[in-house]
Amino acid sequence: MEMRSLAKELKDNSYPGRGIVIGKTPDGKKAAAVYFIMGRSENSRNRIFVEEGEGIRTQAFDESKLTDPSLIIYAPVRVLGNKTIVTNGDQTDTIYEGMDRQLTFEQSLRCREFEPDGPNYTPRISGIIHIEKGSCNYAMSILKSSDGNPESCGRYTFAYENPLAGEGRFIHTYMHDGNPLPSFEGEPKRVEILDDIDAMADLVWSNLNQENKVSLFVRYIDIATGEYETRIINKHQS
Repeated sequence: MEMRSLAKELKDNSYPGRGIVIGKTPDGKKAAAVYFIMGRSENSRNRIFVEEGEGIRTQAFDESKLTDPSLIIYAPVRVLGNKTIVTNGDQTDTIYEGMDRQLTFEQSLRCREFEPDGPNYTPRISGIIHIEKGSCNYAMSILKSSDGNPESCGRYTFAYENPLAGEGRFIHTYMHDGNPLPSFEGEPKRVEILDDIDAMADLVWSNLNQENKVSLFVRYIDIATGEYETRIINKHQS
C-alpha cells in the first residue's frame, strides 16, 4: 500500500469526521495513538477533551449549550493493563469490559454496530494497542452500514503484528463532507508517524479544517517500559 501524507489527507478533506491514527515512531521505541474529533453542529462543536484516569473523556465546553449528550459525550481512550483502547464512541467501554472478561477485541464489538444517527449512520471506529515484552501490535475496527442501508452492518477488523517503524494506519468516519455523510471505505490508510510527539500533534492539528476541528489527543507509549506522554489540544481552549 502506498504511503500517504497524513498532512495532505487532512488538509484536502474538510470533514473526515472523527479519526484514529495508530503506529510506531521512526526509532521503533514508541507506539503512537492519535484521536481527533470534528463537528458541524453547535452541539458537536461544544466539546473539549479532559483527562480521566489514564484515559480521556469528552466534556461540554459550555454546559448551558449542551442539547443532546448522546453520541458526543463518552470516553474515547481507556487503558486496560498493557492495552490502550481508542474509539469514537461509548464502545470504548464495551471493548474494555469485554477484554476484561477475556474476550478478544473483535468479539467484544460483536454486540455493537454503527451509530443510530440516520441518515448518516456514522461508523464506529476503534483501535487497540497491545504492548508486551518490549514489542507492540495493534488492531483497528470499523462497524458501518451497508452503503447507508441500516438493515445490514459490515464488520471489518485490521490487525497489524510487529508494525514497522515510522509508519501507522489512519481510519476516519467519513470519506468527505456531504449530506448524508458517506462512510469511510477500504483499508486504513498507511501514513507517516513522527518521532516527536509535539511535531505529530502540530502536524495533525494544523492540517485539520479550521472551522470544523474540535479536539485532538496524541499519546506516545514507550514500548520498553509502558510509560507514556500525552498531548491534548482543544479549540475552545487554544
